[in-house]
Amino acid sequence: MRNLIAAFLLAASAVSAQDYPNKPIRVIVPYAAGGLPDTITRLIQPKLADSLGQQLVIENRGGAGGISGTEAVAKAAPDGYTVLVADVGQVAINPHIFSKLPYDQKELTGVSLIAFSALFITLHQSVPANNFKEFVAYIKANPGKVNYGSSGIGSIHHLSMEAMKTSLGLNMVHVPYKGMGQAVPALLGGQVAMVPSALPAVEAHVKAGTVKLVAISTAKRSPQAPDVPTIAEMGVAGYDFAPEIGLLAPAGTPPAVIARLSAEVAKAVRAPDVAERFKQLGIDPVGNSPDAYNAQIRAAYEKYGQVVKAAGVKAD
Repeated sequence: MRNLIAAFLLAASAVSAQDYPNKPIRVIVPYAAGGLPDTITRLIQPKLADSLGQQLVIENRGGAGGISGTEAVAKAAPDGYTVLVADVGQVAINPHIFSKLPYDQKELTGVSLIAFSALFITLHQSVPANNFKEFVAYIKANPGKVNYGSSGIGSIHHLSMEAMKTSLGLNMVHVPYKGMGQAVPALLGGQVAMVPSALPAVEAHVKAGTVKLVAISTAKRSPQAPDVPTIAEMGVAGYDFAPEIGLLAPAGTPPAVIARLSAEVAKAVRAPDVAERFKQLGIDPVGNSPDAYNAQIRAAYEKYGQVVKAAGVKAD
């Protein structure tokens, strides 16, 4: 009887996958508009809508560090009509920093890593440093007096800086904000000395010269700022942190639906106009397979677990 039921469910899933999609798809971005996940989603939305033949309705559900929006997808029907675009932190960081979450990371499965971006280490003009080494020296000369802003406790922006602090023995004060939409204005206003940010949020200010760009977080330099060194080059061996923005779906979504979405994401990020805009914004397109993305999520879970433990980060 169990084999008969399993066969029936498999057949039903195959039929639904063949018809997929036959109605609009809700894409939940669990952060406010304007950040990297939102920017990436809106860049690929038209391509996905065209190739899937259905409208993609983007829903920004900011607040609670992305938890409420992530929960909505984790608890949604596993039919491919409610999906999540988020950084890997929702499934690789939150389980380490919250004693209790309204969702289990196992309730979500990776569809495709869409893209990633370096974090650009930007300083307020008042900081008496013009490069990363001078900034580190300034921090060491003023222990506990230099602050930095992030998009929130446990965010990639936060943990990447905690990893840097631990590696270099720095004493800095963390000021968490509710997203980069608050953190960047705080930098411009001088409320914080430094903010690590993806390029879209600070691009105009870097070009205008209103903030100083002194380092980037990835293992390789950015084509958008080839003269700016990586933190690894500046003495933190192996340092490599980047917001990885991916598409996730409720666990149990039919494999054929997952495969279709993954394939369409890969085509969308490789479209010449999208790829060019990504390049301008310092965003690296990926568009990989579900298996590859889930392997990256598992690796990120281990990596950030070590950072959280070393820095003693807790969100509750």
